[in-house]
Amino acid sequence: MKKLFIFLFFASILSANAQQKYKIENEIHYYDENTNKKDSYINSQCTLDIYYPENKKDFATIIWFHGGGLTKGKKQIPKALMDKGCAIVAVEYRLSPNVTAPAYIEDAAAAVAWVFNTIEKYGGNKKLLFVSGHSAGAYLSTIITMDKSYLARYNIDPMEIAGLISLSGQAITHFTIRKEQGIKSTQPTIDKYAPILYVREETPPILLITGDREMELLGRYEENAYFLRMMKLNKNKDIRLYELQGFNHSGMAEPAYPLLLDEVETISKKILEKK
Repeated sequence: MKKLFIFLFFASILSANAQQKYKIENEIHYYDENTNKKDSYINSQCTLDIYYPENKKDFATIIWFHGGGLTKGKKQIPKALMDKGCAIVAVEYRLSPNVTAPAYIEDAAAAVAWVFNTIEKYGGNKKLLFVSGHSAGAYLSTIITMDKSYLARYNIDPMEIAGLISLSGQAITHFTIRKEQGIKSTQPTIDKYAPILYVREETPPILLITGDREMELLGRYEENAYFLRMMKLNKNKDIRLYELQGFNHSGMAEPAYPLLLDEVETISKKILEKK
């Protein structure tokens, strides 16, 4: 009887997810009209797509930044994150060498601000906004969470973010920014563009996920491990690191998606229980 109950319980959840309808809106400009008119590259590049459940209230939203080394890539909504009861916002941002730092970081902050100011119109809960991405996208998510100055321009405190889930992001200065500075990719630096510079006790919950340390890109696991250690030394209790053994830099995304969704569900439940 107990096994039958459990089966029926999960079957009802799957059925509910299958019946939920979703809608997508594409190519939404997240900068204001005046900014778009003044800068043709912003106007053509700085857009987002939002995929959200219809006729549902208080859903969580994952703001997703694509990878590509800050030099390439296109916004996309990972299929593994679709139809899971939450909204996904896929963000396009300016790319190097057309621009240099901090332009693409500023774009990430502007997109997050747009979601904060707009998501309730779609039925979402602005207290359940998560920032995430893979590789360069994870870096953008992390730097705007750690360096408070970018979101402060929009009167947003990073503590208002429900959670950061970084998939193989950089904790030191991104290698493309180092290239812009004339520094080779194997020369690590920590400057104002390094998330690890801003370690502190109080942050939103942070989940760091990397691939296998022996298969990852440019010591990605080790810099995340150092980030974790320095955060803990600063008495931060809201950060964890998972290493997905057997997966390289690009391959680690697929097995990381379920971990991302589980983090969103767990944190969202805690926040809603406090209401």
